[in-house]
Amino acid sequence: MRPIGPSQPHGTIPNTPCAVSVISFLLGGVFFFSVLLFFSKLGGLAQTVQEGWWWATSQLGFFLAAWSAFHWAEFAVTAGWNREKCSIDSFLLDNGMLYHIAHGTALTEYFLGLYFRPAWKAFPFVSIVGIIVTLIGQALRSCAMIHASTNFSHIVAVKKAERHELVTDGVYGWFRHPSYTGFYYWALGTQLVLQNPVSFIMYSALLWRFFSIRIRCEFSGASAVWEAALIRFFGEDYVQYKKKVGTKIPFVP
Repeated sequence: MRPIGPSQPHGTIPNTPCAVSVISFLLGGVFFFSVLLFFSKLGGLAQTVQEGWWWATSQLGFFLAAWSAFHWAEFAVTAGWNREKCSIDSFLLDNGMLYHIAHGTALTEYFLGLYFRPAWKAFPFVSIVGIIVTLIGQALRSCAMIHASTNFSHIVAVKKAERHELVTDGVYGWFRHPSYTGFYYWALGTQLVLQNPVSFIMYSALLWRFFSIRIRCEFSGASAVWEAALIRFFGEDYVQYKKKVGTKIPFVP
């Protein structure tokens, strides 16, 4: 399996149809059993003590379902609307150590809080708000990727491709970087569902820093600026677009 365009996989995970099938099967399995857990324990959102295993909660079920659905959707949308950039890395499972540490920290906080202070996880309104925010974030990101189609890339582009066009309509008429905004609120929504105050703050800070750097591309020792590159690609059209449309991520204009 090889992407048609210039996008090349990292090589950490074999870029083969077999690997894609196995990952899809595993993500689908996690999603299926997580959804079962979510609905089987849905009435326990407001209860501090539930029947069965203490860790098997609707909050955990939703978190795992949202996580597996996110990674599956990244590949599925790329394969469906951006085939030339599709590879095994489109699952975004090879997304850096910090990404996995963040999720591991969130789960650790959740289990510790649930075991030692279950009353801290017994605010159903917070989880309901989190579910709504997570679903909106996922929908926004997937819609952005679909609408941008071949103009979307998981990797920051510093060189303009032949067919690269400036997309300013649809969700891009409301958000300058809707895929980033969607992921930002998706991630924060998952922490509201788990009612993790520490991880919520940590996610807010880390994601703000990541997207602030990503949008400006102000990497250490690098002179290239992402939005400067977009101005170079599209000239005055992007300058005017940037003035009219913000990111909707706090403190990232």
